[in-house]
Amino acid sequence: MVRAQTSHPLDPLSAAEISVAVATVRAAGATPEVRDSMRFVEVALVEPAKSVVALADAYFFPPFQPSLLPKAKGGPVIPSKLPPRQARLVVYNKKSNETSVWIVELSEVHAATRGGHHRGKVISSKVVPDVQPPMDAVEYAECEAVVKDFPPFREAMKRRGIEDMDLVMVDAWCAGYHSDADAPSRRLAKPLIFCRTESDCPMENGYARPVEGIHVLVDMQNMVLIEFEDRKLVPLPPADPLRNYTPGETRGGVDRSDVKPLQIIQPEGPSFRVNGNFVQWQKWNFRVGFTPREGLIIYSVAYIDGSRGRRPVAHRLSFVEMVVPYGDPNEPHYRKNAFDAGEDGLGKNAHSLKKGCDCLGYVKYFDAHFTNFNGGVDTIENCVCLHEEDHGLLWKHHDWRTGLAEVRRSRRLTVSFICTVANYEYGFFWHFYQDGKIEAEVKLTGVLSLGALQQGEARKYGTTIAPGLYAPVHQHFFVARMDMAVDCKPGEAFNQVVEVNLKVEEPGKDNVHNNAFYAEEELLRSEMQAMRDCNPLSARHWIIRNTRNVNRTGQLTGYKLVPGSNCLPLAGSEAKFLRRATFLKHNLWVTPYARDEKYPGGEFPNQNPRVGEGLATWVNQNRSLEEADIVLWYVFGMTHIPRLEDWPVMPVERIGFMLMPHGFFNCSPAVDVPPNASDVEIKDNGMAVKPIQNELLAKL
Repeated sequence: MVRAQTSHPLDPLSAAEISVAVATVRAAGATPEVRDSMRFVEVALVEPAKSVVALADAYFFPPFQPSLLPKAKGGPVIPSKLPPRQARLVVYNKKSNETSVWIVELSEVHAATRGGHHRGKVISSKVVPDVQPPMDAVEYAECEAVVKDFPPFREAMKRRGIEDMDLVMVDAWCAGYHSDADAPSRRLAKPLIFCRTESDCPMENGYARPVEGIHVLVDMQNMVLIEFEDRKLVPLPPADPLRNYTPGETRGGVDRSDVKPLQIIQPEGPSFRVNGNFVQWQKWNFRVGFTPREGLIIYSVAYIDGSRGRRPVAHRLSFVEMVVPYGDPNEPHYRKNAFDAGEDGLGKNAHSLKKGCDCLGYVKYFDAHFTNFNGGVDTIENCVCLHEEDHGLLWKHHDWRTGLAEVRRSRRLTVSFICTVANYEYGFFWHFYQDGKIEAEVKLTGVLSLGALQQGEARKYGTTIAPGLYAPVHQHFFVARMDMAVDCKPGEAFNQVVEVNLKVEEPGKDNVHNNAFYAEEELLRSEMQAMRDCNPLSARHWIIRNTRNVNRTGQLTGYKLVPGSNCLPLAGSEAKFLRRATFLKHNLWVTPYARDEKYPGGEFPNQNPRVGEGLATWVNQNRSLEEADIVLWYVFGMTHIPRLEDWPVMPVERIGFMLMPHGFFNCSPAVDVPPNASDVEIKDNGMAVKPIQNELLAKL
């Protein structure tokens, strides 16, 4: 059969495809002035319909899985090629202050009136009114330069003893939406200012000296200051000898010398196999994707279960938004409520990973390609890391009568990326386990966003961590979007969600010893009913069940979502940031799959004046969930009360949740894991695994 393209329909756009998409849109501009004003905020793959993905996996791409498609009389009718790939572009016009969305077909040659021939064709374009797209790194750099070149700003810094503008750091935070003054009719930024102590020290922690009392508002369209006021002279915090996070000798100390080498080696190679973006490990298989906004995406997750064959678990897993609201009502901290995915882009802020530090062992890296603001293509090498990890005990039992014991060591497959958004680092991880579990984990580290104090002053809403310096209390919220497909082949919509709570039995004849408790299930029948919160007192969790498949005991097969530690916003119901982040009001939302419902705060949360746009609006349809193509939106967060030990750099904090098989298997897959072989050392990750003789390893 003739393939329409060599890329799988879910593969991220290549650098060449991004260039074609940008050139096609630019050539479609009506005038030279319009074309010159185009700024390219995002170029991403248009993910095709699930039926197209199924067709590709069945007949066009290895490992070729015809069982994905339903059988038809006379055999299935297979097209000779797949539909062409498409790109979706978010374009900002710097002259007109308009945002437009374009769809470009990539696979056919079309004549263009300008620019010659392009392997691209504009399918559609539309201007989206009353929005501002995410900010870009180019804009941030231009904003910093404009502020530092503004004479009144330079005078204000002189009053604080700073004349060298090379010491000054300007972080162009999005304006958010607090009143009509923040309306998206203007593209605005309200920068935060910091100041280093040494201009020749590139690794100095400039966030250790926040500049307070200066109000700046920047028109990012025309790149000019439209408001400036030196409201209050707050002295810069003194230079703290503990402020830097560089090696010990650069801070007057020494690094620890009592740590011996710890080696993670796999002399026979890894146990995973990679073909393009398709990954196979143990009984798991899935595809790796990446977008500028979400970063890492896991597609088409399935488990190979003996005679039952390929059993789907999820169609798409990703982190679609994160919000960081601060709890200090004082200027400027009250307006710090960053939407790091929707206002900036988690993927665009990712960085290259280093073997031996970010990831250990035998590592397979995936590069990521993005457009920059001017339409060029940037590549982040080693952006996504795939590797195996030793994970302690998988299971053990010792029989005291015989003295015999069985034990298995656990390993997991980890797919991850790390991004930096201003002062904070976030690591996003998906872990796959040998017993069928999937764990989602976020690791938070980096540098705190700080405020300056007057001499002798303390703040109720933060922690004093150094002389003249405090860290406001704040929260971090993450939204995982999980397009589930538990035991569902493509085209099937046979899932539902059940909430489980543990209940204490009422005293009486059924509980004469007052010790009885039981699990009570409730089917979440509609979207409004499915707005739920965590409750550790009742061990609350949720099961995604297939309504047609049963296990050997006759129970419906399923996967359960087990919450980790969690919280809700510590803010009043009228808090301004909750206008844009209404989805934070509940930990769980459930919707039937809709192709255009991707982002819980809407596609353009930057300066968004519309209350509750996105998830909170979609669920008002109150669609049925009794048997549907289910999408879970799990909101999880942590409340950060900074400690002295979080300075100058915050040790990693972990937060996440688990997807666990629940009646999905007839018995634990962990039983089939081979015991440790005597000729394999623990440093080899603990377990003997048959070497993979595959030419793909040579390409890793």
